[in-house]
Amino acid sequence: METEKRTQISAEQIDNRDLSEQIKEVTKDSHVRAENTELMLGFQRGQVTLPQYKLLLCSLYEIYQALEEELDRNSSHPAVAPIYFPAELARLKSIENDLEYFYGPDWREKIVVPAATLRYCHRLRQIGKENPEFLVAHAYTRYLGDLSGGQVLGRIAQKSMGLKSSEGLSFFAFPGVSSPNLFKQLYRSRMNSVELTAEERNSVLEEAVRAFEFNIQVFDGLQKMLSVTGNEHQESWTNSEAVHSKTLPGTISPMIRMVLGLFVALATVMGLYAL
Repeated sequence: METEKRTQISAEQIDNRDLSEQIKEVTKDSHVRAENTELMLGFQRGQVTLPQYKLLLCSLYEIYQALEEELDRNSSHPAVAPIYFPAELARLKSIENDLEYFYGPDWREKIVVPAATLRYCHRLRQIGKENPEFLVAHAYTRYLGDLSGGQVLGRIAQKSMGLKSSEGLSFFAFPGVSSPNLFKQLYRSRMNSVELTAEERNSVLEEAVRAFEFNIQVFDGLQKMLSVTGNEHQESWTNSEAVHSKTLPGTISPMIRMVLGLFVALATVMGLYAL
């Protein structure tokens, strides 16, 4: 498979550098590919609507639910324990708050995600049971990126969209982290201290590439869903790639759409790649 080929890490890439630096190196190509997906290019051009942002939140909810449940279950594993910071990093409750703000108290009945999101979640569940050390790659890819760009962009979006306080933008706030830069240094240090055999380290690097590939597939899946609907006011998603059905009403002004587009583009890309 093409995806599997891309996850093969050559021996030359396994050197004496820290694990965090190795992940950054081996995911360079995937980084570029993700930035050039149709959905991300659209975000960067400011061509995004509030319903599109809500769809992204739905996928983030499913992904973080799987990731955080597996981290919780494996919190005492020797590879997971050093990078287990639920009080500082956990995103699930924040996303739930945002979804309730946008969708109402019955938001769980309105979740819609592409099949790629479910495949990503299945992988997280699988490695949680079979290879918990692989969770290191997924946690690092998501959390440190979210921490890198979320707070500043959240404030910009709040002001631009006229939201009261931080309602609807909890995902980008990390109240348990007083200094993102210092915390990222701590997190990298903890992750680099994880003891892995050469074979295990190689497998974790392969998993980091795979994590990027899953995110690219999620972006593409969301774009397909949006392309099929074509109209923000359509009553249900008929695309076979979607799970559940949902009305996503609402429009926003061109200026707010542009600001929101830039916000989501930066937040999402930085959330994956500003490590």
